[in-house]
This record gives sequence, structure tokens and C-alpha cells, in this order.
Amino acid sequence: MTPQIKALDHLVLTVADMEATVAFYTRALGMRVESFSPAGGTPRLALRFGVQKINLHQAGAEFRPHAGQVQPGSADLCFLSDTPLDDWQAHLSGIGIPVEEGPVRRTGAEGPILSIYMRDPDGNLIEVSNRLAD
Repeated sequence: MTPQIKALDHLVLTVADMEATVAFYTRALGMRVESFSPAGGTPRLALRFGVQKINLHQAGAEFRPHAGQVQPGSADLCFLSDTPLDDWQAHLSGIGIPVEEGPVRRTGAEGPILSIYMRDPDGNLIEVSNRLAD
């Protein structure tokens, strides 16, 4: 039998400006920043939400091992939210973050979703979605 993956624990974003990235994800998306130190390692930053996290690597000073082609702005991430997208749009507008597209219907991992799109400071495409009934 082939071993099976259960869940995503974390992913890594390589960023050009750590401070701008932390400000965006905490202010715009409500994530929490945390500092952690791997065993014998240098202190690092992560963004926590739900039971997942995004580890942050400073461009040019990535932690090993790392992806083969690291570069800021190469990610396309979709986050699920129970908050209605109208509320998200009002929030983002209020803090000066433009919605690039949406709301539009898409297909998520577990069925239909309704999504809006924006960009983080590095140009990563950020999708915030609500699950829809089948």
C-alpha cells in the first residue's frame, strides 16, 4: 500500500521585505506572527492561522534545505474563510488593499468556492474564499 499524506502542516514563503510581509498578513488577513527557534537554529518568523502556518524566509538568506528556485512573488495561495466576502471586501478597501478580481466561482479541494483575489507585497497571488453548497 502506498503511504498517504494526511494534511498540510506549513509552507514557506521567500520574501523581499519581512516587515512589509508580516504587516500585510497580520493586518489584511488576521494572521498571527510568531517567532520560533528550531533546535540549534537561528530565530525565525512564521504566520499562524487555524492549525497551519507559513514560515518566512528572507530572500538571499534562506534556511536550508530550501526549494530549488526560491524567489519572492512566485506563490499562488488560497485561504478559506467563514467570513462573507462582502465583509472581506469592505475590510480590504478600508485598509487600502485592492481586490484584483472577484467574487468569482472556483473549484476548491472539497467542492465549489466563491473567491476574491489580491496581491501581497511581493506580488504573490492571494485568494480568500468561502465554501459554497454543492
